[in-house]
Amino acid sequence: LRKTKLVLLCDVSGSMDLYSRFLLQFLYALQNCFARVETFVFSTRLSRVTDQLRRRPYMVALRRLSSGVDDWSGGTRIGDSLTAFSSEWPRLVDRRTIVVVVSDGWDAGEPATLAAALAAIRERAGRVVWLNPLLGSPTYRPETRGMAAALPHLDVFAPVHNLASLRALARHLVL
Repeated sequence: LRKTKLVLLCDVSGSMDLYSRFLLQFLYALQNCFARVETFVFSTRLSRVTDQLRRRPYMVALRRLSSGVDDWSGGTRIGDSLTAFSSEWPRLVDRRTIVVVVSDGWDAGEPATLAAALAAIRERAGRVVWLNPLLGSPTYRPETRGMAAALPHLDVFAPVHNLASLRALARHLVL
């Protein structure tokens, strides 16, 4: 846990409203358990929120996040956000980094942009994990343009819809 670096990228767009608070509580816990964690949220733009999640009561952090992120509950540009991450924060990812994307995959952007951004991240990272809250439903199929573009570039595609799915994730957070 001390050697592994985590980069957490969480979708806070409108389609993720039902899950955002639950998932941010999980990200808050990771932020305060792992030695090296960087946390970002995105909707149409990427925002670094590492400092807001560090050493604060969760409810204070959540209030600051939801009021401080301009595009909270907005549209979704996953590919553009991941591209911004790669270009603005390239030194955060190396072979000892696990990049975790938390999103339902509903992307209004171009699938090629998302695929290229994930390919670039995958090239540098030790592992790329995509957590999708919809994957917990037995009828869900990852057939949206965004998910179809993302899947070939992932090491792990897993559900994140309840506590059991969070427990199962633990084995993927160690390199």
